[in-house]
Amino acid sequence: MSKHRFLPRYRGVAWTAVVISGTLTALAAAIGFVAVPLATGALGLAAGAAYLMSPTWKLVVIADDDGLEVSSPRRRRFRIAWGDVVKVTASPTAHWCFVDGGTPEHSLLVPGDGAPAPYDLENRPALYAFIIAHVPADKVELAESLEQAKQAAAATPASSG
Repeated sequence: MSKHRFLPRYRGVAWTAVVISGTLTALAAAIGFVAVPLATGALGLAAGAAYLMSPTWKLVVIADDDGLEVSSPRRRRFRIAWGDVVKVTASPTAHWCFVDGGTPEHSLLVPGDGAPAPYDLENRPALYAFIIAHVPADKVELAESLEQAKQAAAATPASSG
């Protein structure tokens, strides 16, 4: 079994906003509570803190021999068996993959170079390797970028069912 916490991808930006906004707020308070700098400083401080304290960072991806699960401390968001995975689009060089569980609510992007997401995952190379090792090879499609995968999908005619 493998566990991978969601992590804030833009921690540096959030901390920078908190520090600059905190400084601006303190400066505005020191010179007599000047309204505009005080308000903008407080807003920046609140926005940076809200990002860093988001409940998203409590989510965890659990991968085991049976499937993939995304859970929070209070509830399971979804679980999908490896055999039920529709397709995995993956980049062996950039180490990102998109696990298509059939619906957006049952799918997961493991971000990497060329696959931006507002989050990162703890030890994502290990998760990538685990997913590739457990999904049947005929369901894995290789692509260097998400854009390339989208273009390939658009060029392929839909199957008539």
